[in-house]
Amino acid sequence: MSSELDFESRLNRRTIITGAAGGVLFSGLVARLVQLQLFEGERYKEIANENGVKLDLAPPIRGAIYDRFGVPLASHRQAGRVSIVREQTPDMDATLAGIARHIDLPMDERQRVIQQARSQASFQSTIVKSELTYEEFARMTLLAADMPGVRADMAATRSYPRGRDFAHVLGYVAKASSDDLSRLTENASPEEASLLARLFRHPDMRTGRSGIERAAEGWLRGEPGFRRLETNAAGRVIRELESDDLAPTPGRDIGLTVDAELQRAAIDRFGDESGAAVVLDIETGAILAFVSTPAFDPNDFVNGISYADYNALRENDRSPLYHKAYDGTYPPGSTFKMVVATAALEAGINPDQRVYCNGYYRFGNRTWHCWKRGGHGNVDMHWAMKGSCDVYFYDIARKIGVEHLADVSRRFGFGQVWDLGLTGGRGGTVPDDAWKRAALGEPWYEGETLNYGIGQGYLSASPLQLALMSARIAAKGRLIEPYIIGEGPRPDKPIPYAEPLDPDHMQRMMDGMYGVTSEAGGTAWRSGDLGLGGPRLAGKTGTAQVRRISEAERRSGVLKGDEIDRRLRDHALFVAYAPADDPKYAISVVVEHGEGGSSTAAPVARDILATAIRRDSRAAARWQQTASASGSGNGGGNP
Repeated sequence: MSSELDFESRLNRRTIITGAAGGVLFSGLVARLVQLQLFEGERYKEIANENGVKLDLAPPIRGAIYDRFGVPLASHRQAGRVSIVREQTPDMDATLAGIARHIDLPMDERQRVIQQARSQASFQSTIVKSELTYEEFARMTLLAADMPGVRADMAATRSYPRGRDFAHVLGYVAKASSDDLSRLTENASPEEASLLARLFRHPDMRTGRSGIERAAEGWLRGEPGFRRLETNAAGRVIRELESDDLAPTPGRDIGLTVDAELQRAAIDRFGDESGAAVVLDIETGAILAFVSTPAFDPNDFVNGISYADYNALRENDRSPLYHKAYDGTYPPGSTFKMVVATAALEAGINPDQRVYCNGYYRFGNRTWHCWKRGGHGNVDMHWAMKGSCDVYFYDIARKIGVEHLADVSRRFGFGQVWDLGLTGGRGGTVPDDAWKRAALGEPWYEGETLNYGIGQGYLSASPLQLALMSARIAAKGRLIEPYIIGEGPRPDKPIPYAEPLDPDHMQRMMDGMYGVTSEAGGTAWRSGDLGLGGPRLAGKTGTAQVRRISEAERRSGVLKGDEIDRRLRDHALFVAYAPADDPKYAISVVVEHGEGGSSTAAPVARDILATAIRRDSRAAARWQQTASASGSGNGGGNP
């Protein structure tokens, strides 16, 4: 009996204890539920929403760049790519090796992919290779289904349809480096800097590295948007939701003044030679062609160029990475003689006064030579320009002095950097006594003025400046501002120092340039006819020395062509405008180490100008009618 009472007592105590414990647990659960529902409900609701919908940055489509006729120079196209997700791939090395059996994927590229994948969340996608060929994309589309974590898809990528033609003008885009990010966020607020840093980490985002792509980055880039992505608790994307209200704002387009077909014709005309050419519209200052050859293909940089390919560009002795038309400076040689002649006229020198040329000029204990060994005889300013007599220009340069030469040079626009809205640009050197003292710590010597008079010595100019000189002569001294951006972010900077030039003096320069190409004794008389049945060009030849020629070599004969290394050969230059009787286009041509301005550069300039005129169909028709009516092939203004 007592045992039954003891058992019943123990049972009751256990029941009470269990019930009490259960009650405590239940009360705690209820209290926690109340806390979660009433006091922390909103916070957990926000967390749940954030876990459920993720806003992912969406990069904007970059603005396009067009030529003057709407031909796309920089745009976008869809390109195939293959990517990989690390957490879905059992063995990254084996998977990448498998991919490499079907597409070109060197070992160093595989290592890059592995390093990049390990530096980010395991469920994020890493691009293995972009710009797949059609065959590669077709193969990977079929094979990706049997390769866990591998995906082949299409993506918009920056494209340069004209390839190398405008490489130096447009520049290129590439993935942002740490230096790029520092530059891009330099003036941004902390919030903007954070957003830009996130934006440029996006695998599809690119930034301008050179040319207009870099200079107009803010104009072309656009504004980022967002994509609504539904995710699970681990942050993995389940699906993309409707996001039209958050779409990115595309970048703005740019229209250039260049003519893509004229640019291509000019490049073709250079052939294997290296050099530069600039064609200007004399009326407006618009740049129609801005050639630097050889060049690189900007498409190679969009998704990263290999070290071997980039090194090959850097070591190429023709300097394909260098913008010769804008950054290049050269001794202008005899093309500078119009500036010297203008300075002489301003100094009161009589253009009919003759100087005797016997092939050399003595000053002090030195002898300066004329390019024509036997000399030109008695020449006035007109004959000296068309025959390019060095002795005449030695003489008048010495008479007018270095300071006046420098002043007139600057008024023509030499020594100035013209901001065109793209990276780079050099002003060259206009030397005088103050410049030499600052640069070399020496005074100016009078003998150096003689070299100045024939466009040699310390003097240097860019092809853009030489084309502008020709345009200003043809425009009778009117101020002309060159520009290349027709529609878009034009540079808002003051025009470099320049002044109008005397129209009568410019007419004398025009007569002299016409004599070069169209009169007996002219150094480029074979290049005056444009082959269009009427219009002719007027121009000036130039040959710029890149080495000193000894007296012994002059006596035995100056070495040329294959007799000396290419890098020691003279540069060939030519400046011109056309048509001679109604100037519309001005040009400068520099053929590096081309030796003869008349034999090498002048024919190139002639053919480019002829193409420019043919492209102007209305003008070409008018000139054809004029030629048919007159039955003459001469340009007006000169017999």
